[in-house]
Amino acid sequence: MIEDKVWLIEPSGPLRGDVEVRGSKNGVSKHMVAAMLGTGESSIHNAPEVGEVGITAAMLEALGIHVKINEQEIRIEKGREIRPQVPHAFSGLNRIPILMLGPLLHLAGEAFVPLVGGDPIGRRPVNFHVEALRSMGAEVEVAEDGIFAKATRLRGARIELPYPSVGATETILMSAVLAEGKTVIKNAAMEPEVVELALFLQRMGARIELSPDRRIVIEGVAELHGAQTWLSGDRIEAFSYLAAGLITRGEVRVHGCPQDRLVTAITTLARMGAQFEINDDYICATAPPGGLRSAAVQTDTHPGFMTDWQTPLMVLFTQSQGMSVLHETVFENRLVYVPALQEMGCEIEVFDQCLGGPACRYHDTNAKHSAVVRGVSKLRGADVMLPDIRAGFSAVLAAAVADGTSRLRGVHHIERGYHQPFEQFASLGLNIRREG
Repeated sequence: MIEDKVWLIEPSGPLRGDVEVRGSKNGVSKHMVAAMLGTGESSIHNAPEVGEVGITAAMLEALGIHVKINEQEIRIEKGREIRPQVPHAFSGLNRIPILMLGPLLHLAGEAFVPLVGGDPIGRRPVNFHVEALRSMGAEVEVAEDGIFAKATRLRGARIELPYPSVGATETILMSAVLAEGKTVIKNAAMEPEVVELALFLQRMGARIELSPDRRIVIEGVAELHGAQTWLSGDRIEAFSYLAAGLITRGEVRVHGCPQDRLVTAITTLARMGAQFEINDDYICATAPPGGLRSAAVQTDTHPGFMTDWQTPLMVLFTQSQGMSVLHETVFENRLVYVPALQEMGCEIEVFDQCLGGPACRYHDTNAKHSAVVRGVSKLRGADVMLPDIRAGFSAVLAAAVADGTSRLRGVHHIERGYHQPFEQFASLGLNIRREG
């Protein structure tokens, strides 16, 4: 049972200071799964201290994989005996089990993984993963409690994804590197975290080619070895803390995240009037004296505006002059966090139409995937339950500029995805304390 943690937050003026971001939550767990495939030990450096790491480590150990975690370093090595079933106890905790199907087929010839979980932001269909594995020769059965798969040897295949799904691309990558023959992924996801995973697999001995037009070509090899890697800084976390400085009219300097991971985000904020200082050591954004301007932003796959950036952006919209529009095109239920912000006085209205951009794949559905935001909203403290990771962080940002005390429940979500968020916010000057 997850501990019911509560944070109490009172506004304390502009947030100022320095934040060092570590490797991404979305990247570290995928690297941990990839390390299953190597003979010998692999090490992952600059790992964040997030709940996701502990969950993934426990899954790997249940399979017979040895995991050692020492502050920023994770060491992983195969054990002598691989147990091909991820226990049911991990059902619904995160999205990692389905990524273990391909590696387990290579290691044991069979696999069972429980149903995927993660934040309630919309459908994460497993059919892309299942069909890809079937096209590579696996027998796959989807049951009520999970997914069963068998394969004596996976074979290379030509796979065209209906949508550039990050998870499905990662499944195919980790299944194809040891498959017989060549695999071509068309319409692949090309997010930085996907490329970073491909580079790690290449260090382990995989033959991977990143081609134009969202094509990835993988030539299967007989064996992979252990490797070392240093994770690049989390671009979601970096943007979130930049937004924290802007929302509170402060100045947060973000270290550890390369500029090239934030290109679209920086330009979006600059169009709203944010002023930047960018060098090889940090990125810093400040608001002009008259405040930020409104904007119309559409989320998209990389290199578009990242879907995980839109939750802190929504709070930033409430503190910007005029009417802003947000059009979410990646997950149909990403705006599940809006009611919590509305409780705090954010003037947000959601719609099922495509606003702020061309029609997307949720056009003519009932999905509430667009929002209109009125700024500047006068926010108030409230007692709110946090539904997911990004919503939780955004509620902290709203609480930082609200009148009165806010009580945030379910903060384990934030701790699952951000590196030491309580300590980071306290170091920036936020009046934050734990209840109980």
